Amino acid sequence: MKFKALPNGNRPARSDPAPALEFRDVTISFDDRVVLDRVSFTVPHGEMRIIIGPSNSGKSTILKLALGLLKPDSGLIFIDGQEITALSEDELLPIRQKFGVVFQTDALFDMSVAENVAYRLVQQGSSPAETETEVRQVLGLIGLGKAYDLMPEELSGGMRRRAAIARALVGSPDMIFYDSVCAGLDPINSRGIMRVALRLRDLEAVTSLYVTQSLDEVRYLCSHYYEAGKNGRPVLRKENSHLCLFNTRILMLTDGRIIFDRQDELFWGTQDERIRAFVV
Repeated sequence: MKFKALPNGNRPARSDPAPALEFRDVTISFDDRVVLDRVSFTVPHGEMRIIIGPSNSGKSTILKLALGLLKPDSGLIFIDGQEITALSEDELLPIRQKFGVVFQTDALFDMSVAENVAYRLVQQGSSPAETETEVRQVLGLIGLGKAYDLMPEELSGGMRRRAAIARALVGSPDMIFYDSVCAGLDPINSRGIMRVALRLRDLEAVTSLYVTQSLDEVRYLCSHYYEAGKNGRPVLRKENSHLCLFNTRILMLTDGRIIFDRQDELFWGTQDERIRAFVV
C-alpha cells in the first residue's frame, strides 16, 4: 500500500519540529465530574484530527482548552511549541490570531455576507482594498462568490454554514477548529462543507480539529482527498486499496480518556468492544 503525501499549498515549509498542537496529560473537571482525564496527543502541522466519542465525552472541551477559553486543572497545552496554559488573556490574543473557529451555531452578524467575512480584517486594521480582495478570494474558495451582498436571512442553512467557515478563514489561519459543523444539515450540504475542509487540509495544509458525532462524516473525511489538477483546478479523489492517507487520524474519547488515535483503517477493524459498540 502506498501512503499519499499531500502538498503544502501556498504555505512555506516549516523548519521547527514542534507540532501545531500538543496536549500533555491534560485533566479538567466540572463540579465532581472528570471531563478529561490525563489526555495526551499531538497534531502535526497540516494534519486533521477527527475527534469523536459519545455525548459528554469531552470533545468540545478539547477545542475550548486549545483556544484558551478554559484552563486545565493539570497538564500542559502547547501551540507551535509555546505553552499556553499559564498565559493571560492579553498574552493569548496573538496566539488566537492563528485560529479559525466554526461552531454548529453560525452566529452571523446582521450584516451582509461580505461584511461578516470582513469583520476580523477590519478589526485588525486592514485597508479597504486589501479587505475586499481577501473577502472575495475566500468566498470564491468556498463557492459563495455570488452571495457577496446577500444578508444572512437570504441564505440556506448550508450557505450560512459556509459563510461562517469563510469568516473563520480570513487572515489565513494556521489552524481551524470545526465543532459539529454539519449537524442539522442535509447530506448534500454536509458534503459541501466537508469538501471545503478537505481542500483546506490537502491544498492549503491547514491544521484542523474536526469534532463530530457522525460516522458518515468520519468515513468521508478519511477516504477522500484533493489534488491540484493539470489545469490548476482542485480535483476530488477517493482513497483506494493502493493508497492510504496519512494526514488524517481518528481520535476517540470515552469516559474522558483517549481510547484510539490512529488512521481509520485500524479503527474500522478494531476488536475494542467500546469502539465496536459506538460504530454499530
